[in-house]
Amino acid sequence: MTTPPFRLDGQVALVTGGARGIGAAIVTRLAEAGALVIIANRTLDVAEDLARTLRGRGLSAAAVPLADLSRAGLARLVQETMARAGRLDILVHNAGGCPWAGIEEMTEDQLDEALDINLKAAVWLTQAAAPGMRAAGHGRLLFTSSVSARVAMAGGAHYSAAKAGLNAFIRGAAFELARSGITVNGVEPGFIAKPGRGTLSTPEKQAEIGAAIPMGRMGEADDIACAMLYLASREAKYITGQTIVVDGGSTLPETGYAVTSHFGAGEGAA
Repeated sequence: MTTPPFRLDGQVALVTGGARGIGAAIVTRLAEAGALVIIANRTLDVAEDLARTLRGRGLSAAAVPLADLSRAGLARLVQETMARAGRLDILVHNAGGCPWAGIEEMTEDQLDEALDINLKAAVWLTQAAAPGMRAAGHGRLLFTSSVSARVAMAGGAHYSAAKAGLNAFIRGAAFELARSGITVNGVEPGFIAKPGRGTLSTPEKQAEIGAAIPMGRMGEADDIACAMLYLASREAKYITGQTIVVDGGSTLPETGYAVTSHFGAGEGAA
């Protein structure tokens, strides 16, 4: 009997920043595909609510705190996941973001925060997860990047630099780990509607932005989650070192990326 596509039965996934928005959509898709999903989030109670909801549907999920982004703290997170679940097949580093600031006003703390969560955490998580995946002969390392890695926005130069660095790290890690059965890939979201969060939550603003996107709408969190599910699946076994742009065509050269005109500092792509 042929196994249905995109199934993750028996696998264990760790998702950082998995309680809301894109992260929650990723967690839900992976759990629906049969994985046990460990949700690591700074706000533990929100992650626990999501885990309870998924368990109520007969799916497998648990929540853990994401309190320490240091090398040692992230190594502990991976070790505790493996001790709890016995294995780690899929790691999704979705946690990201930073305070937006113009170059001339940017503080060292703001630059450090952008690099710590978007780039350095990806390196330390990979370093912690790779040995176990290598021993198993299988693994998926996945990262939420951003179209900001390839297009500029006012107030986001440090964020763009961190995400561009993440994309380069994905390629380098993929090259080093390919012979170990580990694939390393990412997804670059474009403008994703964020219900209940700032101006992007209003139907009027979403319609205005959507009109500037070739597909005529802003993206949804599940659009990113579906791409992540594909990259996590056995069907993507020959794909590594890539980032999939999921932006409704916003970054096509023909658009002139006109959608950026709808944003000032502090707002923008995922």
